[in-house]
Amino acid sequence: MKDFNTTVLSNQEISPGFFRMRVLAPDFGKELHPGQFVMVRVQRNPAPFLRRPFCVFRTGVLPPECDGLPCREYVELLYKVVGQGTAIMAALHGGDRVDILGPLGNGFDLECGAGDVILVAGGIGVAPLFMTGETLVRDRRVDLLLGARCREEVLAVTEFERQGIETYVSTDDGSLGCKGLVTEVLEQRLEERIPAVVMACGPVPMLRKINSICNSYEVPLQVSLEALMGCGVGACLGCVIKGAGHSDQSPRQLTVCEDGPVFWSRDVDWSQWS
Repeated sequence: MKDFNTTVLSNQEISPGFFRMRVLAPDFGKELHPGQFVMVRVQRNPAPFLRRPFCVFRTGVLPPECDGLPCREYVELLYKVVGQGTAIMAALHGGDRVDILGPLGNGFDLECGAGDVILVAGGIGVAPLFMTGETLVRDRRVDLLLGARCREEVLAVTEFERQGIETYVSTDDGSLGCKGLVTEVLEQRLEERIPAVVMACGPVPMLRKINSICNSYEVPLQVSLEALMGCGVGACLGCVIKGAGHSDQSPRQLTVCEDGPVFWSRDVDWSQWS
């Protein structure tokens, strides 16, 4: 884990309200595991005081002609403007400074046996799945099922397809791909074949439905949970959830930041969101 002040290389609005930020990150990729996240603080503003958590979308290296920089390694973050912190981030430009803490948390378990992998993303939940798919597709078939409310919220399809990941898009309004919920597409795919594992990220109601579907087909599931975080390292206990088997007599509390953000679905008490 590193805490470093770094330079924004670019901050592009890729769809209304959705941004891709690229920042310099020396030696960061060596430590990063797919599915981990970082905590970001915008430097030029005293508020908001707390950092904001973002899953790392991907890492890369700038071409040799990009000289004059302290390093050529970078990370990219996909984010949606939802409040004060992300609104401030959206106003940043190349050359601005941010403070980054990470990599943090536990990512996806990539040693999950042989066989196909199905990635399921809901909207901005696509962010932690790119590096996961990019790694797994080297040795096995990987499909991405990407659901969103409308075509403007369908993100990063081209990046996945360039890696050889077959992508299926569904939108609530039918403006892109098939009309309907991504969970319906997952059921159709599981009817055709049973993969080694499903990996998913998105809104909790979507993940609860995916958990139910995977249980019905006896398919193991890993989920990346989203949560409000104050510290990112398990100290503030602001992102506590109930683990499987939790009760008042035998409590089992998990922190999304330290125990997650990726969990095997069997380790989560899904009734807490019913």
